Amino acid sequence: MSLSRRTLLSVAAVTATGPALAQGGAGDWPNRPVRMIVPAPGGAGTADALARIFAQEMEKRLPQRVIVENRGGAAGNVGAAAAARSAPDGYTVLWTWAGTMATNPAMYADMPFDPQRDFTPVILLGSVPNILIVNNDFPARDLAAFAAFARANPGAINHGTTGNGSSMHLAAELFASRTGTQLTHVPYAAPAAATTDLVAGRIQAMFNLITGAQPLVAGGRARALAVLSETRVPQMPDVPTAAELGMPGLAFGTWFCLMLPRGADPALVARLNALANEILQDPEARQRLEAAGMALDGGGTPERLATYLREELARHAELVRISGARVN
Repeated sequence: MSLSRRTLLSVAAVTATGPALAQGGAGDWPNRPVRMIVPAPGGAGTADALARIFAQEMEKRLPQRVIVENRGGAAGNVGAAAAARSAPDGYTVLWTWAGTMATNPAMYADMPFDPQRDFTPVILLGSVPNILIVNNDFPARDLAAFAAFARANPGAINHGTTGNGSSMHLAAELFASRTGTQLTHVPYAAPAAATTDLVAGRIQAMFNLITGAQPLVAGGRARALAVLSETRVPQMPDVPTAAELGMPGLAFGTWFCLMLPRGADPALVARLNALANEILQDPEARQRLEAAGMALDGGGTPERLATYLREELARHAELVRISGARVN
């Protein structure tokens, strides 16, 4: 379900009430640097870039530094588990996303943390939508023709991804399940290898993230058929959404959120939530985040994130079940 379609407490109300709540129990936080754990290697694409922008924006508004600590491994499980073991004092914040918090519980038989039990939700930040792109020589020129080709030629379309359970993989599984088609999954170790094969025609399609797809399309090396979001994205405003093209229910992307370890003081949660909402409403910060690929459809209360996470855990579990993907 799209973030923008949630009908929960407004961002304005949260921002207005948050600081007042914070004065009641957050003490002098922060009186030393804040550590932001990012469960991915440094320089590892969109997630790390967005986290660093957000950390810089936090630091502008706080009297202390916000230090990004990259803890990659096991599709984000290593970093998230480290955050879960940290003291709930506000000096360790987890910047995390859909794959680690919603997909991994369905993919891994032995999870080192529970997304709902071991963390205190702070805020849903935004998302990076997936987009269907095809090789320039592929015969389908629009989304309807792509679906028709897939129906007429089961398994003939090879789509590249960054691996089992990745956002690209689950977006393709969602498309296939909603359209009654069969696509052939070709996992790659890195997105660059997949895009190289797409351009060369060795695979026909990718349900890539906007951040990876936009340079290919802008450079004329691939064609965009539809963006999997409720609204068009500023990075590719000429590309229609799947819903506009008569295929609703295909919205999919990687969403991002902030979490604190379980047991955090509610006043501290409210203060951090208000700070994040302030950043999401600031024009300069919004421009920076959008330029890095984020759709600013987040914000709101910790309860919004808790509800969203619960729904996404169920949705991702179903897509993983359909795909048959598993990490033992």
